[in-house]
Amino acid sequence: MKYDAIIVGGGAAGLFCALTAGRRGKRVAVLEHNETAGQKIAISGGGRCNFTNLGASADNFISANADFCRSALARFSPRDFLALVEKHGIAYHEKKLGQQFCNGRSGEILGMLLAECAEGGVEIQCGCRVEEVRHAGTFDLITTRGNFSCDALVIATGGLSFARLGATDFGHRIARQFGLHVTPMRPGLVPLTFGREDLDAFRGVSGTAIPIRAKLGGTSFQEAMLVTHRGLSGPAILQISSYWKPGDTVSLDLLPGILLPMKSPKTSLPSLLAEHLPRRFAEAWCSRLPQSKPPNQSSPAELLALDKLLHNWPVTFAGTEGYAKAEVTIGGVDTGALSSKTMEARSVRGLYFVGEVVDVTGWLGGYNFQWAWASGHAVGSAI
Repeated sequence: MKYDAIIVGGGAAGLFCALTAGRRGKRVAVLEHNETAGQKIAISGGGRCNFTNLGASADNFISANADFCRSALARFSPRDFLALVEKHGIAYHEKKLGQQFCNGRSGEILGMLLAECAEGGVEIQCGCRVEEVRHAGTFDLITTRGNFSCDALVIATGGLSFARLGATDFGHRIARQFGLHVTPMRPGLVPLTFGREDLDAFRGVSGTAIPIRAKLGGTSFQEAMLVTHRGLSGPAILQISSYWKPGDTVSLDLLPGILLPMKSPKTSLPSLLAEHLPRRFAEAWCSRLPQSKPPNQSSPAELLALDKLLHNWPVTFAGTEGYAKAEVTIGGVDTGALSSKTMEARSVRGLYFVGEVVDVTGWLGGYNFQWAWASGHAVGSAI
């Protein structure tokens, strides 16, 4: 069966690309190997879908080419997506820091995308796994549901995170098949794991949440940290994890904006810290310190040194919890091989890559969805 465009991958970027092309009268098919489309959309944002961020700009993305995403983001903004949400009567609210959530369930956003695809005549084939792609003038796809051909082939298969939802390296394999470079990949927005000593010290503190500032190089995030049974998670840690590489030391400010008093009547350090931190965490943190005097016997200089450590606690993590717990994949199809305006491969006419499969990764907070919409719109407008 022949189409103007076939989109492999029925996630956020693939569906938005499809509906954009469908509106333009193109004959479009979406091939999704799962039994239903948009599974990652359905579980996002705790089931309420943090579908964009009003402050989205190129500064909120990680890529070997920091400027690559500017064109697509400029041509389809968060306000543009909000207009579509409002057109469909979906109630939403801003939670914090520009993050936009559904008042109801994530399924409303997925339903909106599917409705727009249907209106544009897009055919969505679920349970359809692509086994081979050939190229000789047109693109020919051999799949588990028959053979298809198209003039434009869009790869929207995402990254390696969320393997339980069917994530694969298909998109990266297709890129390499056609001679495109794929940058090194690693898990992003992922919990970080402790080394043995910290793991033992904080074993009984799992579930404790603390507002902190996490710093690595010139990048920092001030949000909550969550102690887990394997290490640290929570928004601040997930954000900094996207910049972390093995061997890096992350600096944690446990008392952002708070200074310890230079005199204290407290007879134990955990008691002093428990005025600002959960008691169990304070006790665990103090257990990792060299022997020190009680606060009421410490000099101002000693208390100042303690205060500095609390604002700059260096943690060398053992690793991450991997793609199984990662929300995104850092790295992907090299942007140097693609047009920033159309996302088309420079060396293969009619071959496009969109969304997370590309080496563009957003921060936590709706940015990755905005990249999906914007890059999908760019491709759907070009094919």
